[in-house]
This record gives sequence, structure tokens and C-alpha cells, in this order.
Amino acid sequence: MKIVTSLSFRGQCREAFEFYADVLGGKITAAMPYGEGGPDMPVKPEMRDWLMHCWLEVGDQALMGADMDIEWAPNIDKPKNGFDVTLHSDDIDQARGWFDALSRGGKVVMPFEPTFWSPGFGSCIDRFGVPWMVNTGGEPED
Repeated sequence: MKIVTSLSFRGQCREAFEFYADVLGGKITAAMPYGEGGPDMPVKPEMRDWLMHCWLEVGDQALMGADMDIEWAPNIDKPKNGFDVTLHSDDIDQARGWFDALSRGGKVVMPFEPTFWSPGFGSCIDRFGVPWMVNTGGEPED
């Protein structure tokens, strides 16, 4: 079984997933715009290039995403709340690199630094409004 987080955007899914692919070293394997959804699917002209489905593979993990109109997702224009996409690595330099890239242009919630449970942990909200936690495995340094 694989549990995959699906992220919703308001017209920024393609840009966000290209950014995530670059930061995480992944590959977008699907990016279907609403405009290619078939003749019976009514689409507002300004949403034809929005993505109804996007799939990013990173190793054996994945993220899924889509653009949502406020008619379909009434809270899409509100801050994302109640979850974090979480990245784990045993390589502190890799983890710090992810954190630095994801937080650039966004908001640092907790700076990346040693904690009582990890040699490096940080949380941020990226420039697309997605909350992230980045954690390093291993024993914390004294």
C-alpha cells in the first residue's frame, strides 16, 4: 500500500509541481489540464490550462495535485490547515537543502536546527501555501 498526499491549488499546480520536482529530484509523470478533459466536460476558458490531475514521483514516493475552483472547493482560497507534507532524510545536508529551497519565498514556521529528537528539523509554508516539515533521522547532537 502507498498513501499519497493530494495537494490542491488555485491555478498554480503546474508551477508548484515543477518546483517540487526540481527541489526533491522527482519526475512529473502526469499533468492533465482541464482543457483536455473531454467534450462533455464544461470548462471556463480561464481554467483550460489548470491541471485536473498531476502526479509527481520521487523515488518510490509520490505527490498528487490538482487546481480547484472555488465552486468545487469553497475553502481553496483560505490557508491550508491541519496537515503538513513531511520529508525525512538521514542526510542532514539534504534535509537542510530541502528546507532552504521550500521556505524560500514562503514563511519559516520553525527554523531548521537541532531539536531534542533530531539533529535537524524545521517547518515552513512554501510560496504556494503548502505546509512542510523536514526532519533528519539519527541521534540529536549534544
